[in-house]
Amino acid sequence: MLTAQLAAIVPCTEAEGPGKRFALWFQGCPLRCPGCCNPEYLPFNGGATRAVDELGREIEWSREQNGVEGITLLGGEPFAHAEPAAALATAARHLGLSVMVFSGFTLEHLRTTIDPHTATLLAHTDILVDGPYLREQPDTTRRWIGSTNQRIHFLTERYRYDESWRQRNTLEIRVRGSDVIVNGFPAGGAVGLWKGWKRKARTGTTDGSN
Repeated sequence: MLTAQLAAIVPCTEAEGPGKRFALWFQGCPLRCPGCCNPEYLPFNGGATRAVDELGREIEWSREQNGVEGITLLGGEPFAHAEPAAALATAARHLGLSVMVFSGFTLEHLRTTIDPHTATLLAHTDILVDGPYLREQPDTTRRWIGSTNQRIHFLTERYRYDESWRQRNTLEIRVRGSDVIVNGFPAGGAVGLWKGWKRKARTGTTDGSN
């Protein structure tokens, strides 16, 4: 049984790519970008082990119930979990959904790897945002993008750079009972509020942000 080590899941979000999306954050990243939004997602130990087949059924359910148009894979580093990430991307495509991936690696680097799962993941990706996060170069003009060095690759014809990419970033905060779930990327003036919510979320809740 193929499994994925996940830090967080948000079944329906509009803060992690175009349209409504099913977002999954992987637990574990070999990169150590200073100022990473999710330092708790860097260790490879932690998170929850989930069966990929089960996740596929959850994605299908969200397509039917929430009208999601695709999945977004974040982290952590999705390409450090290439096999389950590729399986999830393949399952999403079979459901008619799009795939967006955020990676700290560049596309050029990924294309030189001999790992077949990396190749499969790339082949099933519609949008790739690549490059390490640089906190000294915050991006204030492109939605969903952390720093100005990061690039947007439209690997299929399904999407293009349109007005949705030039809107302001958004932050989603969900309160479910005693749980606080935060995801998205805040506007510069909301960073203090965002960090405060994240501290509350760490008291025993799921917290995902790109």
